[in-house]
Amino acid sequence: MPPKPATTVSGTVRVHIDGASRGNPGPAGIGVLFLGPDGSAFERLHRGIGEATNNVAEYSALLAALERAAALGVTDLEVYSDSELLVRQLQGRYQVKHPALRPLYAAARKRVADFSHFAIHHVPRELNAEADALANRGIDQADRRARRPHAASDRGEDA
Repeated sequence: MPPKPATTVSGTVRVHIDGASRGNPGPAGIGVLFLGPDGSAFERLHRGIGEATNNVAEYSALLAALERAAALGVTDLEVYSDSELLVRQLQGRYQVKHPALRPLYAAARKRVADFSHFAIHHVPRELNAEADALANRGIDQADRRARRPHAASDRGEDA
């Protein structure tokens, strides 16, 4: 069992997640917005995840949220996503048919079991706008990093 974190968040934490892919598959990113028991945002995560489908990006956002919530000592977690597929699969209402999603689903189920309370809810896209913006920011930042010239070319050397 991992050691308990030094700082813990008590009460129910709400997390809005989103994954985005430009091209499906294409450049993809994740966005995660943590809201404390009082409803105020206390942490935002975003990053590019390379080439992925939108569904893989959605699961990647969920896994990042679960990992960070555990690291923060959260025990009571409610997740909100605009991905009907992801939500219904985790609720057991849809089967996980695509082979690429099966290991991500299994990893999510394993991490979910570590929380005292876990719930996942589907929300309309317009109620998930900040997580969506974070996911797109992750794609944009990864794209900018990929376009930066390498150090060797900065010195006029062949890379």
